[in-house]
Amino acid sequence: MTAPALQTTRRCPYAPPDEHTHIRDSESGISQVTLPSGQVAWAMGRLEHIRTMLTDPRFSSNRRHPNFPRFTREQPAFDLMRPSLIQLDPPEHGPARKAVVGEFTVRRMAGLRPRIQQIVDEHIDAMLAGPRPADLVQALSLPVPSLVICEQLGVPYSDHNFFQRNSSALLSRTVTPEERRQAVTNLRDYLRDLIADKSADPADDLLGRQLAQGSDPEDVLSLAFLLLIAGHETTANMISLGVVTLLERPDELAALREDPARTLPAIEELLRVYTIAEFANSRVAIEDVEIGGVTIRAGDPVLALSNAANHDPSAFDEAEEIKLDRGARNHVAFGFGIHQCLGQNLARMELQIVFDTLFRRVRERDRRLRRGNGRCHDVKPP
Repeated sequence: MTAPALQTTRRCPYAPPDEHTHIRDSESGISQVTLPSGQVAWAMGRLEHIRTMLTDPRFSSNRRHPNFPRFTREQPAFDLMRPSLIQLDPPEHGPARKAVVGEFTVRRMAGLRPRIQQIVDEHIDAMLAGPRPADLVQALSLPVPSLVICEQLGVPYSDHNFFQRNSSALLSRTVTPEERRQAVTNLRDYLRDLIADKSADPADDLLGRQLAQGSDPEDVLSLAFLLLIAGHETTANMISLGVVTLLERPDELAALREDPARTLPAIEELLRVYTIAEFANSRVAIEDVEIGGVTIRAGDPVLALSNAANHDPSAFDEAEEIKLDRGARNHVAFGFGIHQCLGQNLARMELQIVFDTLFRRVRERDRRLRRGNGRCHDVKPP
């Protein structure tokens, strides 16, 4: 009997597809599905099961494994360069993560805060001074994460337009496979040249510090590419969706404006609700494993339905409701276990700075307009 096709159509944009919740709420919480690539995989929908899988070494994150879950037959961008951190299993994973974890400490993130604030201020200034209505995605959501990555990697500001253009093409769902592959090639060649320059004259940025501690340039290239993919589209989408969600809840937005301490719990809830990297926690079994009474055989692909898991009623009270004061951090929006996202605190900080600054500045602008009998124009939602 053929496994049913994986459905991705959503009845509500704030909730996972109905088919995913049906799998989660079934007797085992696990079911076989056929991916768009034609591959048959186990789909896992419960938070408990996914967290168990992500800490079990019998599941591999090696995306070059022939049975790793894939949605298309197109060669993944990662295959064009050396395996990156998220593709490594123990024992290779430990030393690779240790080499870079210092780049994401609380102290290092605090050092980036003033520059991120400056980037956000500059783009909000331009947006508020420009035509009305403003396009939030083009004016703020896309450029801010791109420039933060440029800052972290030490990409010269003069190159940021090239960097943003190609990274947007890489992550776009509307470009052709050939256009995406060309964007990958452009970025790979650019980053390789940048790393060569920094090898000759190391700078005090992430790439320069990795090279100074003796990391192989090809490993540094893979790390740079990983940060680009992991930190651009995900944060850009969260900015857009977060702004729309908060605008739809004026009372809660007013409370957040009055008490910025509410922002981080609200961000945590938005991360849970939207789970942008919905299938990033997928794996392939390398030994026979039993989870939820289901035997998963060695070589079986396993698709993690992380969005369904983050709406799991057994893990979150009134899981379908958006409760901006919930603050729960047991979600898997950033993964779990040894591959939990290194940049999660950077993402939280970016979102906090954007939300706090945007809504404060818009309110200040509106007050000035009212005092001057001017006309108030809203930001155009994405």
